[in-house]
Amino acid sequence: MTALIRRGLAAIAMLLLCATFSVAQAQSDIDYKEWLSTVEKADTLIDGGEATVKEYEDLRREIAGWRDSFLQAESTNAGRIDTLQSQLETLGPPPAEGESEAEDIAQRRADLNDQLSQAQAPGRRAQEAYTQANGLISEIDGNIRELQTNRLLTLGPSPLNPQLWGPAFSEVMGAGASVVQGVRDNLASETIRATARENLPVIVLVVGLSILLLLRGPRWIIKLEEMLRRRTRRGTGVWRFVASLGSIIVPLAGLILLVVAAEISGLPGENLNVILISVPIWGMVLLYIRWLADQSFNSDDSIATMPLPSWQRTEAWLYSSVLAVLFVLRGMGETLAQLYDFSEETIAVLDFPLLLLSALMLFRLGLILSALSEEDSEDTDGEGTLLEGSTFRMQIARLIGRGAIFLSVAGPILAAIGYHRVGQGMVFPAVQTLSLLALVLVLQRFVRDLYALITRKDPNDSLVTVLAGFVIILLALPALALIWGARIADLTELWARFQEGFLLGDTRISPTSFLTMLVVFAVGYSVTRLLQSGLRSSILPKTRLDIGGQNAVVSGLGYAGVMLAAVFAITAAGINLTALGYVISALSVGIGFGLQNIVQNFVSGIILLIERPISQGDWIEVGPNMGIVKDISVRATRIETFDRTDVIVPNSDFISGTVTNFTRGNVIGRVFASVGVAYGTDTRLVEDILLRIVRQHDMVLLNPEPSVVFARFGADSLEFEIRAIVRDVNQKLNILSDFNHEIARRFAEEGIEIPFAQRDIWLRNPEALRSNAVPPQAKDGGKSGDKQVPRDSDTETTAEHRDQDFPTAGPDDA
Repeated sequence: MTALIRRGLAAIAMLLLCATFSVAQAQSDIDYKEWLSTVEKADTLIDGGEATVKEYEDLRREIAGWRDSFLQAESTNAGRIDTLQSQLETLGPPPAEGESEAEDIAQRRADLNDQLSQAQAPGRRAQEAYTQANGLISEIDGNIRELQTNRLLTLGPSPLNPQLWGPAFSEVMGAGASVVQGVRDNLASETIRATARENLPVIVLVVGLSILLLLRGPRWIIKLEEMLRRRTRRGTGVWRFVASLGSIIVPLAGLILLVVAAEISGLPGENLNVILISVPIWGMVLLYIRWLADQSFNSDDSIATMPLPSWQRTEAWLYSSVLAVLFVLRGMGETLAQLYDFSEETIAVLDFPLLLLSALMLFRLGLILSALSEEDSEDTDGEGTLLEGSTFRMQIARLIGRGAIFLSVAGPILAAIGYHRVGQGMVFPAVQTLSLLALVLVLQRFVRDLYALITRKDPNDSLVTVLAGFVIILLALPALALIWGARIADLTELWARFQEGFLLGDTRISPTSFLTMLVVFAVGYSVTRLLQSGLRSSILPKTRLDIGGQNAVVSGLGYAGVMLAAVFAITAAGINLTALGYVISALSVGIGFGLQNIVQNFVSGIILLIERPISQGDWIEVGPNMGIVKDISVRATRIETFDRTDVIVPNSDFISGTVTNFTRGNVIGRVFASVGVAYGTDTRLVEDILLRIVRQHDMVLLNPEPSVVFARFGADSLEFEIRAIVRDVNQKLNILSDFNHEIARRFAEEGIEIPFAQRDIWLRNPEALRSNAVPPQAKDGGKSGDKQVPRDSDTETTAEHRDQDFPTAGPDDA
């Protein structure tokens, strides 16, 4: 863990150094002579094959700085090059072979080509050097990996060899004696004792404060968490998490003060001072793992991130605490080994017990993880069913547990054989991986609590928390790579490749240009939406355009604005649209076959917006669909039918098919109604009544004059038809209803009958009916008491009732 922290700090420092070097190189002209000397040094070192990893890393770092400067120099004279190319395009294409052009134009073309070559020379030189630097870095990385692999797989001494224990014990005792002797020498010095006496009040104060923070600090943090738990109603998880960080900060401050007090006294020797500098790091490792174990395996279900039974949480917390102590002891051993230059045998003997105990703790934690079941999880829905994401996390946890078990068994065996570095590379990175994954879970829970505090919503139903958790996992990947042996240079190389981007034609697309394109497009899109909103609410309502025309103008502005924003964004990113033209030409074949319906509907949508045969709010009929136009988009038109359902109609149907628009241009339309009266009714009276009813309605226009037509002699009635022009055809149904109500009232007052449908049935042989009507009882003298069927029924009339025909429903039919 200590090594990981140091490597992380070194990575940050390396990134800052590379950035500083790149900026410094970009601000000055590139000295290619110095670069060639660097290339010669690199060739000598690579061909020699006897360099160390440190020498390779130093050389690689230098070449990486040059490479960054070359990448920035590729865009030298970019503006000048664009201007010269535009001038050449203005002169037109060069003449074909055998043809001639005007002498002055030919001379001007030659001058521009010479200037263009000179302007492109620095960029091409930088691009060639960039390629060379990439090749050298690849060779150096290969040599470093080969050296690391050979060192990792080298068979060393077995720590189980008893002959190595005595020398190892002697070296450790000698290191301890050296530390004690350094303290004794300082105590024997009168000058140092005098300085310590002068600083005694400060030393006592600092030590007292240190002891107070170390002993009482954790209790203060526990009381603070309990107080927040009692007094806060919202955001308890957030405040409790923030307060729990004090369990790391407060004791760590106490350790730092204790080291400061020792430094002030001047009593520790030189070697002990080196050890004391590492004490805060060891303390931070110990406190961090203890804090992480408490967050993961707390007895409180609202705190713990691992769904375990209470007894397993206690067990896992104990194993994690032991691992924290073992990591601190291992850090001490590494510091002593570097300080006193322990032999490889001594290092193997000292590290094996720590490796074995760490593997045992890892094995037990692996058993706990591999035994996780869905019944232990609390991520369930209201019916107790485990959520799909929780099932996936359970599967990952069990897989990690099985991997931990394997590594905890294989690591000590290989270390006992003599592959000490392989054993270390299996056990300790596995423990660090578990701690990293536990930290990811803790941070994801904190993000959910923070989201719930800010929005007062359930974080389990939000996409924001899922994306935040994904970002946390991405940020943890570099640390995971460092844990498993990745070099800092590997991460910087990935970053350099990311910054490099890719070539599109003659243009290099980098993350910066891509970000510029997104920003410019977002600005253009926002401006377009603002203009649309201003036109829709402020300007267009004051014009004479109807609603359909206003919507067409707003939609057309939106399409044009988005296209212009895309063009400006691509241009601002430095992408040559000419290069994209070849790509678009290649895609045109696919568009012609596979996307022809989409393109057809798109073009039809543009035609609809320009010609406006239909507009938003029109009452139309297209094919079997009738309703009100609600929205005209680029691909399809949305129609709301009279039963309040939406029908999506492709735009091509409006261009190639037949469309009936009942309200195109205005809402004036004609209504038609029919009514029948009984035969024998005064037809002129009926005509007069119907005309008065129609003329008196306020929605009927008197110019043109409404009419009543005596249409025909029907089978059951005399049929009249009413034809009238109304102000708003959308009210057709209500108008017809008013007509019918008034007709029924006036006909009732005048005694005019609206007949039912009638049919007369004539029997051709009534005598057969009379003979069949004599019952059998009549033959025996009428002894039966049943009634006889009447014999005088020559005819029988029946009536059938038919429903009257009603007018077609209008747009306000709900």
